[in-house]
Amino acid sequence: MASEEIRTVETRTAMTPTQRGAAAATNTPETTRGAGRTRAWATRLVVVGIMLAALNLRPAITSLGALLEEVRDGLGMSGSVAGLLTSVPPLCFAVFGVMAPRLARRFGPAAVVCAGMAAIAAGLVIRPYVGNTAGFLAASALALMGIAVSNVLMPVIVKRWFPDRVGSMTGLYSMALAAGTSLAAALTVPLTDAMGGNWKSGLVVWATIAAAAVLPWLPLVRDRGPAGAQPQDAAPGAAEQQQAPLRITRSRTAWSLAVFFGLQATAAYITMGWMPQIFRDAGVSAGTAGVLLAVTMVMGVPLAFIIPRVASRLSHQGPIVLVLGVCGLVGYAGLYLAPSGGAWAWALLLGVSNCAFPLALTMVGMRARSGPGVAQLSAFAQSTGYLISIPGPLLVGVLYQQSGGWGLPIALMAALMVPQMVVGFIAGRDRTVEDEATN
Repeated sequence: MASEEIRTVETRTAMTPTQRGAAAATNTPETTRGAGRTRAWATRLVVVGIMLAALNLRPAITSLGALLEEVRDGLGMSGSVAGLLTSVPPLCFAVFGVMAPRLARRFGPAAVVCAGMAAIAAGLVIRPYVGNTAGFLAASALALMGIAVSNVLMPVIVKRWFPDRVGSMTGLYSMALAAGTSLAAALTVPLTDAMGGNWKSGLVVWATIAAAAVLPWLPLVRDRGPAGAQPQDAAPGAAEQQQAPLRITRSRTAWSLAVFFGLQATAAYITMGWMPQIFRDAGVSAGTAGVLLAVTMVMGVPLAFIIPRVASRLSHQGPIVLVLGVCGLVGYAGLYLAPSGGAWAWALLLGVSNCAFPLALTMVGMRARSGPGVAQLSAFAQSTGYLISIPGPLLVGVLYQQSGGWGLPIALMAALMVPQMVVGFIAGRDRTVEDEATN
C-alpha cells in the first residue's frame, strides 16, 4: 500500500497543474459511479444479446431438416440436390466465417453480430417464397452468412467481456444455442400443421426470433466509449498484442482443433439434416421424427452448460472427447441395427455426442491467451473445420440415393467418429497457439 501511495504522489507531482485539474475532474465520485453504471448496463445487454444471438444460430437448419421431405416435394429436389442443400451450412460457415475477424476490426464485433442477426431474419423471410431451388439456396446462404460471422465472433465477445468466466459464459451461450436448435426441430412440424399444413409458413415463422435478436445489439453498435472499445479484459499492452498477428497455420494445436471442429460439424449437420428422414424411412411418423431430432438437440441444453464448465477446470480435455465419441459410436450402431425399436435411446446418445460442439468452442477460448489470439484461432478453426465438413452431408445424400438404404451412410458416420476422437484428444492438450505460432 505504501509503495502504491508513493507512486501515486510521484505521478501527480510530475503532472502540470492543468493536468492535475483535468485528472481530478475526470475521477470525481459522480464520474466513477456513472462509468460503473454504464459498464454494468452494457454487460447486461451483452448477456441478453449473446443469449438471443445463440438462439438463432441453428433454427434455419433444424427447421429445414424437420420439413426436408416437404421442401423436396415442393421444389422438385432430387436426393442429391437435397444432400447439396444440407451441405450449404458448412460451406457458408467456411466461406463467410473467415471474414469475421476483419469485419470485426473495421466495424466492431457488436456491429457485425447485429448485421448477422438482420441477415438471418431476411434470409428466413425470403427463402420459402422464392419458388425455385436456386432462389431457396441463395436465400438460405444469406441467413447462413449471418450465422457464420456470429459463430466466429461469439467466442471473441465472450473473451472480451468475460475473460475470467470463459467456461461459464460459453456454457450459457451453448445452452441457448442448443435450446434454439431443439425448439426449431420440435415445433416446426406442429406449427406447420397449426398454420394449415403449408411448409412455407412453418419455415418463415423462425424469422421473428431473429428480428428480435437485432434489438439488444443496436445500443452496443452506437456505443463507441471505453466500455464498448475495451471491456473487462482491457490491459496495458493490449494494443501491442493486436499488432502482432499469429502465424496460426504453424500451430499443431490450431490444426488439431480445426480438424476436430470439422469432423464434429460433419456429424452434427448429417444428424440435423438426415436423422428425421432415417427415422421416417424406418416407419416413424413425421411428427415423432421431428421430436426425436428435438430430443437429440435438447440434450445439448444441460450438457452444453455443464461440459464447458467441467472442461475449463481440466488441464486436458481429451477424456471428455473420448466419452462423447463412444456415445456417438453406440448411437450409430443402434441406428443401423434397430432404428425404430430403440429410436429414443439412439436420439439420446447422439445428443450427448453432439456436445462436442460446445466443447470445441470452450477449447477455442482455452487454447489462446489473448483476445486477438482467440479471434484468429476461432476464425481458423471454424472456417477450416466447416470447409472439412462440406462433403459429409452431400456424400450421405448420394450414398442414400445410390444404395436405396441407410446402411452405407451410417457406416460412414461411424467411421468418421474415430479420427474425430483422435484429433480431439490432441487438441485437448494444455498448450496455447501463441506458444506455437508467434512470429
